[in-house]
Parts: sequence; structure tokens; C-alpha cells
Amino acid sequence: MRTLVNGLIRPLMVVGAIAVATHAAHADTAANIEAKAAQMNTGAEVYQHVCQSCHMPDGKGAQGAGAHFPAFAGNPKLADGGYPVYVVLNGFGGMPWFNGHLSDEQIANVVNYIRTSFGNHYTDAVKPSDVAAQKPPAPGMED
Repeated sequence: MRTLVNGLIRPLMVVGAIAVATHAAHADTAANIEAKAAQMNTGAEVYQHVCQSCHMPDGKGAQGAGAHFPAFAGNPKLADGGYPVYVVLNGFGGMPWFNGHLSDEQIANVVNYIRTSFGNHYTDAVKPSDVAAQKPPAPGMED
């Protein structure tokens, strides 16, 4: 009987320890998200930490397994700075929104970065006030 009880309890203890460790790791990650976001000051830093995993380090986008991540390289939709601001704020297709997650300055910086990198030469800079002018209430923040 003792072997049967130990045989059942040990696996439960291991599962419990894993659950506690996983919860602690998740809680730590959630608690640090805002702090990490605040450390991204330049458009290149925001791109590196937020955008490049889908749009690729070279800005050429990616496709596969039913997903399509548009290229920034040579993308004529970037000619009007309002378009990428709208997409970053509101999301589009499979892209999540970043309204409420990134500051107006971070959004302006990353939009300016993609509009002047990857072979793009759009020099009319987007300002944080341009972002604020397009900004809807953050999801879940409506009155």
C-alpha cells in the first residue's frame, strides 16, 4: 500500500512543483513587460524586440503555414505615415494592436524606423502627436 501511495504522490508533487514554477515564471514575465517596453527608446530597439520576429530582421516579411507577415522593404503602403501608425495602433489581420502597450513616442519611432530602413526613404517623420491624433481608446479601456 505504501508503494502505491508513494507511486501516486510523487508524480503529483512533481506536477505541482512544475505548476508553481511555471506560474512564478509567468508572473515574473507579466510584471516585467511594462518595464521592458519602457526601455525601448529608439525605433530600432522597438523593431528588434517587437516587430522583427514576424517581419524578419531584414524587413522582408515571411510566409508559410498559412501565415503572411508583410515586408517593409520597398513597401509603397509606407509612403503615407498614417497607414503604418493605424496598423500599429489597431492591428491588422493576424497582427495584434499595440495601442496601450507602446507609447506614442515608441510607435512614432518604430514607424519612422521602418519608413527609413530596408531600402525605404520616406523622410516626412511621424511625430508622437500624429500617433495621438489617430489613437482610439486602448482595448478594454472604453468607458
